[in-house]
This record gives sequence, structure tokens and C-alpha cells, in this order.
Amino acid sequence: MVKKIAFICVIMAAVTGNTFAAEEPVRVAIARDVTSTYLMVKGSFEVRDMDNNRLVYKGRNLKKSLIGLSDNRISFPYLKKGVSGRLQITPLSGGYVSVNKRSYRGKINLIALDGRLLVVNELGLEDYLRGVISNEVAHYWPMEALKAQAIIARTYALYQKQFTKNKYFDLTSDVYSQVYGGRPAQRWRTNRAVDLTRAKVLTFQGNLFPTYYHATCAGKTEDSLELWKIDLASLKGVVCGFCADSPHFRWQAKIDLGQMKDKLVKKGFSIVDISGVEITRLSASGRVSALKIQGENAGIEITAKDFRQALGPDVIRSLNFTIRVISGIAYIDGLGWGHGVGLCQWGMYKMARNGYKHAQILEYYFPQSKLVARK
Repeated sequence: MVKKIAFICVIMAAVTGNTFAAEEPVRVAIARDVTSTYLMVKGSFEVRDMDNNRLVYKGRNLKKSLIGLSDNRISFPYLKKGVSGRLQITPLSGGYVSVNKRSYRGKINLIALDGRLLVVNELGLEDYLRGVISNEVAHYWPMEALKAQAIIARTYALYQKQFTKNKYFDLTSDVYSQVYGGRPAQRWRTNRAVDLTRAKVLTFQGNLFPTYYHATCAGKTEDSLELWKIDLASLKGVVCGFCADSPHFRWQAKIDLGQMKDKLVKKGFSIVDISGVEITRLSASGRVSALKIQGENAGIEITAKDFRQALGPDVIRSLNFTIRVISGIAYIDGLGWGHGVGLCQWGMYKMARNGYKHAQILEYYFPQSKLVARK
């Protein structure tokens, strides 16, 4: 999982106590800040005004319809124009709702916010996970790896839900939370992994914690304190000797210094030109912590995290890299893919292939954690 989790990083430093409960709903933002969206319903459904829970329509098989806004209120087929600023579509008797040609389990919430539309899928946690796992790892991986992935995805979703600052959704459907693909993302084997681990989560000292994961660590995972100021024994980083066969173990990239300048300026850095780039600090795991951008400004130091976010994870796949500048081009040689914190997915794959059980894999990457069933 290539993660950029900026919006909750500040508050993640504290782990919270939990009263475990039965499966609970999660609200996933599947479209944000849009002017309209296409919606279709298969089977019977009802529409309610979320402001007062009033039933405003009941029907069957809504054809593909463009849903938009009028005076910050939702325009919905068969309803009086602008009946509400918040509508909830609930499929009945096994039906489903499709948004922009992608079908989803559970309910769809349409919310008008400042002249834009927010679309949220509200569904049970386990159904949510069924739409996540095959987007994060290959469905044909060993079952013990899939079970480990299901547990950390469940834990991460519940942890992140605790810290949401948004009134209308708990999670997003992209890498800022976990990549969620709705019904089309489900596979038999990943669904089975979710079922076999139902209600299981990881805790540290009795509390949920952020079970980060990434594609390939290339030998050693990173301390979460280095990136997100989270000081937990389970996230201190471990030596990983299992991911050497990953297709992402080594990578190379190059970028013109002019393009680099433009990307950094777009991120808010005051840079006139760039003549060179120097790594100034490494973390204990050997990853880059800070760099100096040399140029007419006499050089400014930036964090490696900001550097990666500015250039993009497609250019800087991890913070384990070296960089050299030749004739106005930066040549970058790197190891691994992702932020490097928590579980290494290709290491997990190899461990499962070697006969390790999911509980052993999780204990390896999250030492001192405890695998428990939510009550």
C-alpha cells in the first residue's frame, strides 16, 4: 500500500481505548467535490431525506440517471426539484446501487455541500473489506497472506474511523485510506480470507493502532516515529529478509531539474532554480530523511517526505534512494516501494509461501501486538 495519510497524521500519535462491538457500518467517500454523478439502481429501492429520515420515494430499477444540484439541493428522478440537500438510497431485497458504472453493496448517501456533491457508500465493515483486499494484494496469493492482509485492513479501517474529522464519511476510497473498489473488486479467495478472519484485529496494549502496510521494504521496515511521529513498539521497524524477490525491490527514475523545480514550487516551496540535490540526513533504516536543494537561493533543506509528495510516488517510489545530477538531469536509484512502515506485503507473501501462518506473519512485522477478536 503506497500511503499518504496527511489528514490524520497529527492526531495519530495517541492510541485510543476501545469498547469492541459487533460489526459496525463504515461510510466511504467514493466521489468528492463533483458537480454531478451517474447513478443506477438494480432491484427495489427506497429514497429517504437524511435530514428527517422521511421516505420520499420508493421504486424499482432506476435507469442510469444524471444526479446534479439545483440551489445546493439534489435533483433526483421522480422527485420534486430540490427536495433535499441530503438523500439516502437504500437497495432492498438483494438489489444494489451503481455510481459511475461501479456497483456497491449497502446504501448510497448523496450530500450537497457548498454547491458540490459528495457521494458516500455506507455499508458493513466486512462488506467494505471484501471490496478492499484484492485492490491491495493479488487475490491468488497464499491464503495465509490474504488472511493477514484482511486483519490489518480491518484494524486500519477501524483505527482511522476513530480519527475522522469529517461529519459525513469515515474513510476515502483511495490511497489516503485504503483502495476500495466496491462489488467489482470482490474475489472468492479474498472474500474467504475476510470470512475466515471475521472480527479479528490487532491491538497494542489493548488498543487499536495504525497497522500500516506497503508493497516492498527492501530489507528493513521504517520506524513510524520517523515519518508520522508515532512512537509505538509495534511500529519501530524490523529487519525483513523475505522481500528480495519482489518486482519492486529495485527501481530507477530520472527527472529534469526544471520539472523538479516546477513540482516543488507547486507544492509551495520558494525556489528560483535548481543546480543540484544533496542528501543531508538518513534515518536509522537507511532511508532519506532530508535533502538540500541547491541553486540560486543558496540552498534550502526539505524533508524527504515532502520531496516525495511533490515529485509523486510514481517518480520517488520509496525514500530508500540515492540521487545524482548530471547535465541538468537528476538520476535516482532506489530500493523498495512505499513508505516502508509496518507490514511489507511482498515479505508477507514470501513468509506465507514458506509456511508461516497469518498470526506469525503479523507478529513478525508488528512485534508486541496482540491478535484479538472484537466482541
